[in-house]
Amino acid sequence: MIYFSTNKSSVPVSIKKATLEGLAPDGGLYIPSEIPHFSPEELALLEGATFNNIAFAIAKKFIGGEIPLNQLSDMIESCYPFDTPIVKLDIETFIEELFCGPTLAFKDYGARFLARLTGYFAAEEEQLITVLVATSGDTGSAVAYGFQGIPNTRVVLLYPSGKVSRLQEQQLTTAGDNVHALEVKGDFDDCQRMVKQAFIDPDLKERLTLTSANSINISRLIPQSFYYAWASLQLKELYGYHDSLFSVPSGNYGNLTAGILAKRMGFPISHFIAASNANDSVTRYLDDGRYDPRPTITTRSTAMDVGNPSNFARLNYFYGNDHRAMGKDITGIAVSDEETFATIRLVYDRFGYIMDPHTAVAFRALERYRASGIHAHKAGIVLSTAHPAKFLEVLQDALDKEIEIPERLLDVLEKKKRATLISSEYSELASFLNELKQSP
Repeated sequence: MIYFSTNKSSVPVSIKKATLEGLAPDGGLYIPSEIPHFSPEELALLEGATFNNIAFAIAKKFIGGEIPLNQLSDMIESCYPFDTPIVKLDIETFIEELFCGPTLAFKDYGARFLARLTGYFAAEEEQLITVLVATSGDTGSAVAYGFQGIPNTRVVLLYPSGKVSRLQEQQLTTAGDNVHALEVKGDFDDCQRMVKQAFIDPDLKERLTLTSANSINISRLIPQSFYYAWASLQLKELYGYHDSLFSVPSGNYGNLTAGILAKRMGFPISHFIAASNANDSVTRYLDDGRYDPRPTITTRSTAMDVGNPSNFARLNYFYGNDHRAMGKDITGIAVSDEETFATIRLVYDRFGYIMDPHTAVAFRALERYRASGIHAHKAGIVLSTAHPAKFLEVLQDALDKEIEIPERLLDVLEKKKRATLISSEYSELASFLNELKQSP
């Protein structure tokens, strides 16, 4: 499989080079030259398969040929020793709980796979890889834990000061070992801008081998398609639904883009709801065809506070810059903080189920979509992207009740935060990276 840049100015590369570079030299995002397709016969063989078997079937289509299949299989087994539960709320509404990994967030699916892939390729090249990441919360902690102790790698995380939850901050600043946290005086878009600037800085590229673990890295995006495939086949096998509708909490739009990959591979998926908060640039694009990103707005669903999402470039490429074509597969719905709080309360009262604010945004978007009459009685799967305990303040405000905190999060709260405070000026990041070069 060959990968090329959305900007079309860089030479096509292998999955190894796409993984180790992260961002293409022309500033574009890598995409596969073709999206592999599963025939009806192949899909039938996957019905009843385990999550890891489905993941392996997908991974070998994208990566097979560059990693021996037995090693790729072992890699997947080591990535996903945890469950991916699908909870039935009513006859046609389901929650896919993606928070059963080490950091209790969906980012574990992509980060753990990417970490092992990067470590494998770095060892082959005998290189020290510096992984540079901008995070609005859960990406940072997932990458920190995913790469912790992986040979030939070190991680630098940039996160916006005061704009992630306390538990998220504790997770991403206490990993230690080969992980370094930078607390940026700015918002997520500042962090993302600085990371992108580092990748095209010729002086820095001469001194360091940089890659990214954000969803701009195609090897973090591919494994996120695994759980769409799994859920769609589970609903077909267990409940007889021959296609499913997914409602996706959307911030940087990597999660949604992974869903598009799964749909185009042939898995039984009919449509997507791109559920956003007040940061609704893609929602507005789907309405009128104009992409007009605005400065980030701070909301209570903080991990989705992205004013200019990177993966819009991939979505736009897949749909030929045609918002009408994109709209056939994706409906954008923006949900306010007030609706989010009301939804958390409503779902708890109706089902006794506690969901984090990002899941609540997706649930509310699904309800509004159904109220429009389109696909009103189709199976709807809401992606639950984080354990509710990671957003204690929001849940306590919404429900006025104590939320049980898992032991692994309590342990993190006891650790000492270790982060370097920097401004949003790129020069400060460049200085830090150049000084970091002196000690692996």
